[in-house]
Amino acid sequence: MQAIKSVRKLIQADPASSRSAVLAALVLALESEEPFNLTRLYGLPYEDFELALKLVQEWRLDRYYSAKYRLLDASLLAGRHTEPAIG
Repeated sequence: MQAIKSVRKLIQADPASSRSAVLAALVLALESEEPFNLTRLYGLPYEDFELALKLVQEWRLDRYYSAKYRLLDASLLAGRHTEPAIG
């Protein structure tokens, strides 16, 4: 569950950044099973894009892993600190 942990740390380190906003939105969409526009990932640096793909893979493999909930909390907090990303 390395990607889950990495995304959580990234979001917590800079919750107001545009990359945190995109990754947090992805996490929230995965958790709520709501649609997510994948083209938003294209605006991420390639390293973060790959991390997002690994996150989706891990999420699918283990939907109930406890680290996911810490990531979800960080994503919810980041959503309170940022304006909605365009796109």
